[in-house]
Amino acid sequence: MNEYVNYLTEIIPEKDSLKLVKSEAEKYYKSHSLDECFHMGIALYQSDNFQIQEVGIFLLGYSAHHNTSALSFLKDTVSRHDSWKVQEILAMAFDNHCRIIGYEAALPLIEEWLQSDCANVRRAVSEGLRVWTSRPYFKDHPQRAIQLLSAHRDDPSEYVRKSIGNALKDISKKYPELVSKEINAWDLTSKEIIQVYKLAGKFLG
Repeated sequence: MNEYVNYLTEIIPEKDSLKLVKSEAEKYYKSHSLDECFHMGIALYQSDNFQIQEVGIFLLGYSAHHNTSALSFLKDTVSRHDSWKVQEILAMAFDNHCRIIGYEAALPLIEEWLQSDCANVRRAVSEGLRVWTSRPYFKDHPQRAIQLLSAHRDDPSEYVRKSIGNALKDISKKYPELVSKEINAWDLTSKEIIQVYKLAGKFLG
């Protein structure tokens, strides 16, 4: 384990290198068991180097379908990290997990995370699955994606609302009629909903 940590310390530069982080996590995932991915993920997350932490987060996402403790760690611990860069990786790791188990099978989990009391958990879903309608299942069921996102148009967190609005804006490029019909039915009496409405409708006439 220490050897792998030393290896990552040597090859990962101080400057952000998401491409390298993703590549190293994927290489480890493809060459080790899911149990090894889980334990290494937990170990790497203890590092003081945020990019080594990120490799660990990816490994936890890869192993979450095999070990529910990995998913719990992502939701309960990683989501509390104070770095926005780490939260971006949490979103990617969540998406990887949904891809592995299948997006339709992941629907209950998607809904569960969207109902979390932690803004970072909710945003991991809305941001991680972008562009939603480029993902299997949602590609064939764009209305389901729109419904899931729209249900959180009045989210208490501006951070989450921006993600929701931008995700709907993404969908509107391909499905303008569906998004337009949805947002035009909203009650625009709150500034929170108006914010999401403006973002979602940016490309609509």
